Amino acid sequence: MSDSGTRSRDRVPGRVRVRGGVAALAVGLVALLVMVGVGGAVTETPIGLPEPGALTLWGLPLIGFGSNLAAVVVLACLLVPLLTSVRLRDPLPAPTLSSVRPARWGAAGWLALTVAEAWFSTSDVYAVPVAQVELAQVSEHLTGTPQGQALIAQALLLVALLLGLSFVRTAWHCALSALLTLAVLVPAILTGHSASSGAHSTAVVAMGFHVLAAALWISGILALWWHLAGDEEARARAARRFSGLALWCFVVTGLSGLLSAYVRLDSLTGFVTSGYGRATLLKLALLVALGAIAYRLRRLVTHPGTDAPDAPGWRGFTALTTIELVAMSAAVGLGVALSRTPPPVGEPYTSRAEALIGGPLPPEPTLWRVLFSFQLSGFGLALVGLGAAAYVVGVLTLRRRGDRWPVGRTIAWFLGLAAVAFATMGGLGVYSHVLFSMHMTSHMVLSMLAPILLVMGSPITLALRALPGPDTPGGDGPRQLLVAFLQSRWSKVVTNPAFATIVFTGSLYAIYFTGLFDWLMANHLGHTMMEVHFLLAGFLYYEVLVGTAPLPKRLPHLGRLGILVLVAPFHAFFAISVMSTTQVIGESYYSLLERTYATDLLADQEVAGGLTWAMGEIPLLLVAIVLLVQWFRDDTRRAKQADRRADRDDDAELQAYNAMLTRRAESHTPPQGAGPVTRGREEV
Repeated sequence: MSDSGTRSRDRVPGRVRVRGGVAALAVGLVALLVMVGVGGAVTETPIGLPEPGALTLWGLPLIGFGSNLAAVVVLACLLVPLLTSVRLRDPLPAPTLSSVRPARWGAAGWLALTVAEAWFSTSDVYAVPVAQVELAQVSEHLTGTPQGQALIAQALLLVALLLGLSFVRTAWHCALSALLTLAVLVPAILTGHSASSGAHSTAVVAMGFHVLAAALWISGILALWWHLAGDEEARARAARRFSGLALWCFVVTGLSGLLSAYVRLDSLTGFVTSGYGRATLLKLALLVALGAIAYRLRRLVTHPGTDAPDAPGWRGFTALTTIELVAMSAAVGLGVALSRTPPPVGEPYTSRAEALIGGPLPPEPTLWRVLFSFQLSGFGLALVGLGAAAYVVGVLTLRRRGDRWPVGRTIAWFLGLAAVAFATMGGLGVYSHVLFSMHMTSHMVLSMLAPILLVMGSPITLALRALPGPDTPGGDGPRQLLVAFLQSRWSKVVTNPAFATIVFTGSLYAIYFTGLFDWLMANHLGHTMMEVHFLLAGFLYYEVLVGTAPLPKRLPHLGRLGILVLVAPFHAFFAISVMSTTQVIGESYYSLLERTYATDLLADQEVAGGLTWAMGEIPLLLVAIVLLVQWFRDDTRRAKQADRRADRDDDAELQAYNAMLTRRAESHTPPQGAGPVTRGREEV
């Protein structure tokens, strides 16, 4: 009686949540409109020039805010089953399934706003009022500009999302739909200020992490605040699960937001001298406040020093999450306004070469410059930063449990990250954009050297030991999900030695002996895509050969050594082909750079082939040594296990084998007195 009374008093009526939602929307809209008005997004057009009109200038930010709101609603609906379900592949119960249905309306509204954005952005590009936009102009804008092509991609992904939401029946389906929802956000990130500002690769990657982490964070809070109001047990489980994810989202959102703003400002003083910088500082202040609230929520849902979840009182929980949602809404409004506000560093390129490499052409390379130059890279910074943080958290988790982790593996992992940093952000990464020889050297480091060190760090094994198990008996925890992924049919295909070898070796010929290399280098993110591919292909190949992860199937050591020997001649032949060909690889790209040094492209290509040959053989020899050492240790371990087993059972296995040989010998022994001539004959 008293327990039910406590629960009823602890609940907050739906109207309170509605009021909180209205307040959050109002604050976000006010922040958006104020920033649009004073931040430079809406400026007076000089007399005599055409203008799209106030409807377009004010409508585009409002459409952007609505699209972000729709994305958050869709994600929040899809996160509810992921935060509350016991097993991902079990059918969703009726209450949980009902929370997913609003995602369809959110996706439909998002698609409608995308269509409206196509019309309004055409008005903005052609500087004509919305009512005067013609279909031919819309078509030309959508097919002929990066922003229009991004809108087409976004619309197609939304159509796929709408179709997929019709078949959602399990939490696993919700996870796939949530990933597709995040993918819908990506095309817009690849256009706008992030794609046109200086250091565009860093800006795009930083903005990508910022938007996706913020979307997950806000959606999770909305799911806890709106959909899980009535069920205390589900709310407690969801809050406990989300608290760890929210911490990572908070850190990633803050750091990526600062980096994204920094590369758009001409200097640190731009944070206080420009409207763009001041809005960024305001967003940072909101983020700090959100971090304090998130910390309080984390303390609210877990007893200090125990693993027992505490179902937080709905009134206190609602108050904190409402404040957090209001602040998040204001931050989203500021973010949308910033996307329409010209940053101090707009289009800093003065030549085609600078536009291609994302900055001024570096001076002629020297040993000192190659070793000690530095330039930010979005991919390198993200991998090194997140890789180091995740590994340290894993090792500390084991130590808190009293488990040990080999120091050698930790050293190998961080040496691998250092190699990645040098190949992407160090001098090697700086000159990999302007010299083919440096590009191939960077490629060798990313595909041949760094993956070996990273694999020797055993990150998958560390994750399996450090990740938490299920929080409900018989449920799916992060550790179980990783094991299921490693044993899945997709994993069986990808980790097949033949597949890994073909990707590792065949991609060399596919990229450099076709027109693919020229296209990738001419694209803003093409060079980053190659870096990602090289590293992943190398990691997969060496994980199959010398890794420790529990893959579905591993070849015996002799088979792995055979694969290693098989790859060596293909790699050597590729290097010789690069050295001997008279056709310049990437000629159209390198000709546009118009560099004043290393002007003989064929000579630089010959150096690249020699470096590829030399740097490729040394890592393969190192892997062969590692593989032989592992083979010896495995045989030694098996021999010791056999000796211990023999000591326990008095060598029962050997005795059974000797007895079998004795029985076979007796079954073939001829009768006594029978000779070879008379054997088998009857006496007369």
